[in-house]
Amino acid sequence: MDRSKLVAIITGVISIILAIAYLILVQLLDYRDMKPAPISQFDQVPAIISNCWHIDKIAEV
Repeated sequence: MDRSKLVAIITGVISIILAIAYLILVQLLDYRDMKPAPISQFDQVPAIISNCWHIDKIAEV
């Protein structure tokens, strides 16, 4: 087997190992019990600020 095939096989195996490790990590993080913060911990009501720019026509110079 020539060197380029060996390098391709090794990098493929490493890629598969990393993919499986990533999937396991995502599953572990997904199983955590995520609870939202109680409302009593917020001091103020959050404000929503919206900026809206309308450009109907661009003037030609």
